[in-house]
Amino acid sequence: MHALAQILILFVAAVVLAAAARRTGAPYPVFLAIGGALLALIPGAPSLSLPPDLVLALFVAPILVDAGYDASLRDLKDNWAPLVSLVIVAVGLTTAAVAVVVHALVPGLPWAAAVALGAIVAPPDAVAATAVLRPLRPPQRILGILEGESLLNDASALLIYRLAVGAVAAGGFSIQAVGPTFLLGVLGSLVAGPVLGFIAQRLFERVQHIPTHIVLQFIGTFSVWQLAEHVGLSGVLTTVCFAMTLARLAPERIPPRIRTPTNAVWATVVFALNIFAFIFIGLQLRPILMGLEAPTREQYLVVAGAVLATVILVRIAWHMSFNAVVRWRDRRHGFNPPRPMLRPTVGSGLVISWAGMRGIVTLAAALALPEGFPGRDLIVLTAFLVVLGTLLIQGLTLKPLLRALSLHDGDPVAHEEHAARHRMLEAAFAQLPADGSAAVNLVRKNLKLHLGRPLHEDGSPFASFGAEYDDRYRAALQAARQVLFALRDAGDIGDDAFHTLENDLDWLEVSDPLRAANADATG
Repeated sequence: MHALAQILILFVAAVVLAAAARRTGAPYPVFLAIGGALLALIPGAPSLSLPPDLVLALFVAPILVDAGYDASLRDLKDNWAPLVSLVIVAVGLTTAAVAVVVHALVPGLPWAAAVALGAIVAPPDAVAATAVLRPLRPPQRILGILEGESLLNDASALLIYRLAVGAVAAGGFSIQAVGPTFLLGVLGSLVAGPVLGFIAQRLFERVQHIPTHIVLQFIGTFSVWQLAEHVGLSGVLTTVCFAMTLARLAPERIPPRIRTPTNAVWATVVFALNIFAFIFIGLQLRPILMGLEAPTREQYLVVAGAVLATVILVRIAWHMSFNAVVRWRDRRHGFNPPRPMLRPTVGSGLVISWAGMRGIVTLAAALALPEGFPGRDLIVLTAFLVVLGTLLIQGLTLKPLLRALSLHDGDPVAHEEHAARHRMLEAAFAQLPADGSAAVNLVRKNLKLHLGRPLHEDGSPFASFGAEYDDRYRAALQAARQVLFALRDAGDIGDDAFHTLENDLDWLEVSDPLRAANADATG
């Protein structure tokens, strides 16, 4: 019970740090990383560990499903060239460069272990980058590239990681021996993921009980990962394909009353997993730091600093070179995107190059190394310091960089949304009788209000209407709530009736377009 109380205290502290990050406008992983560093220095912190085989499944699988579900296939196709450049070439170059640097500084470390460290620190995490960028409304092309990279580079980096860890266990590495198996595993994952996604979706859509539906989604996520690993496929690649298949099938087959609470639960779980990852890494660092002799500790810190500099510089050097080639090609042949988007510029290249913060996947991969792995303490400490360093150096300077560059693309997403709302309204109105009753007219007004947003935006001819509507709606709902509270307190209604009516008021509030928009803007 004492250990549980300590963990709860640490979790509450992490939640407070995340809240402080939101208040300061910083990405919350920055403050979590600082908390993890402080935790490593606190005397008497509890000692916790997880089985290495469980770590990747527990931390990485849900993150991949959440990211894969939100991924846009259209944007991935539109930006395939920079994505291939970042997901394959940048990851490969970073892994190789880190391995060379670490092996030069620690000659006794096996090459396979050095490559494992390179693969661990290679994949950036888009959580911190998008937390900084989204409020500033950056060009959609930049967001699409960063989010697509974050999803796909986990697969490429962890494939290299698996090979390196396997090479250490086998005492050597041979391309001839593992090449066919590796290729078969990749191809099998590309097939198995969509098949399992289709099967899972057919099961999910039959379950209408919301808690059961949500639990089954998590069971499906972990089961797909475990099944893929058990049969020799890539758990990462299979899970990504599984999630992207669900993303295409679920919207048409899952009702809103299930989708809304499901989205809230998944957002909460991803947030909690980030917290737990930094807690666990902090708890693992303390015995490592305390067990090192002063000269060894200094050597480890030098290695970590060199690796941090390597991952930052390699990304900048590679992507800016790629960016220069793309700009030369566009000048020679013209820029002809499939739809309106920001053309590649030096500024966009700088933002993408600088948005290389590492996060939860790096932490989970380091924690997943088995006990007795060569240089495990060095690798775990280096991985954490790379995460901390990139979050502090890049995470806290990315916003000023974007503001200084002043990149704009005319907000194509807003134009697409406006055109889609117009088409949706036309289709909805076409289903209503031309000469409608009072009920039909009310339906038409409600559709126009809900789908015809944004009435509340500044500069709109309906801005004053939107402001008045919002004020009146808020006041009316608040009055109804106060009466409901008074009825319960007076004993005129019981808790069963109270919660039923409270639920009705809650749905009235969250389903209103103007109230929801204001909540999103201030939350």
